[in-house]
Amino acid sequence: MPNITVLPHAELCPEGAVIKARKGQTLCEALLAAHIEIEHACEHACACSTCHVIVREGFATLDEPDEAEEDMLDRAWGLEPCSRLACQAFVKGADLTIEIPRYSRNLAKERKA
Repeated sequence: MPNITVLPHAELCPEGAVIKARKGQTLCEALLAAHIEIEHACEHACACSTCHVIVREGFATLDEPDEAEEDMLDRAWGLEPCSRLACQAFVKGADLTIEIPRYSRNLAKERKA
């Protein structure tokens, strides 16, 4: 089982974490299974950018993002060349290191405020 190293995030994972992931699982599924409550407003439908992560190590081991994911990533806060939507990035077999950005754009949540 591959390891996912999650770099410290002030709210979601203050100490950072190393979690196990199953091959074929999305990064979002692995994070949620490990009780790291990453936002995922569209429930994994690739219809928002709230689960945006930056893959610091292992980016090349992931499949290329499709056009729909690339379009959603354009809306993400803090976009970097190694950014992915956690709901669309499937774990292969390699270990990964990810960073959850400090902010996300959750329009559904912001409209309720």
